[in-house]
Amino acid sequence: MRLATWNVNSIRQREPHVARWLERVRPDILLLQEIKCEAAHFPELSFASLGYRAEIVGQKAYNGVAVLARIPVEVTHRALPGLPDTDTQARYIEVRAAGILVGGLYLPNGNSGGADGFAAKLRWLDRLGDHAAAMLDAQTDFALLGDYNVCPTDADFAPGALAPTDALVRPESRARFRRLLWLGLTDAVRALHPAAPNYTFWDYQSAAWERDSGLRIDHALLSPVLAERLTAAAPDRAERGRAQPSDHVPLVVDLADPPA
Repeated sequence: MRLATWNVNSIRQREPHVARWLERVRPDILLLQEIKCEAAHFPELSFASLGYRAEIVGQKAYNGVAVLARIPVEVTHRALPGLPDTDTQARYIEVRAAGILVGGLYLPNGNSGGADGFAAKLRWLDRLGDHAAAMLDAQTDFALLGDYNVCPTDADFAPGALAPTDALVRPESRARFRRLLWLGLTDAVRALHPAAPNYTFWDYQSAAWERDSGLRIDHALLSPVLAERLTAAAPDRAERGRAQPSDHVPLVVDLADPPA
């Protein structure tokens, strides 16, 4: 089974990029973030012609997540469980497919909105941890992929790319990411590539791509049974070098078939 996640930074601008990439890589499920459109404006037909069905949680001009799947899926959540009803930002979608749950997430950045904005990021991480714990208690096999907006360690960003006060590296953010790992989840990329940078994001400013001044903020966390099936996990760096790219690249995770 091949899972992938990609913050496309506007699906209507990146539609050709995504279509070309789907034809080349053929993931079973692609989780998209920052689609920046409502469901009615999502280019479903373009991907349907390639054999992909879309499930969309859209928002006008901001945020927005979606699932593109070429295998049968059933939507289980269109918002992160545990968040108050007043939180209407489109940041989470979860589907059941081939006997597992797959969650696609777009975590708040936390650098805007002052103290309140950072507190909202931490609340979101807390609820994500609670949801993961509940699924583990229920002995559910699951994967949580997406733009976490967290660099878990100093090895996950290029020297000088972030200030120590940035929300992506503040101790409170990292502590909540570690909670997910301490619950028993596996960081797919680090499990297979413990030392390589494996950046997934390069800012459009200051020639970050040309200088390889990147960040590893897109992650795939796997529950214990799925971690045993992990065979490959890596970002597709080539996409950042194309014309008019997203500032993120896809992250691809391969899982072996479950034992009979």
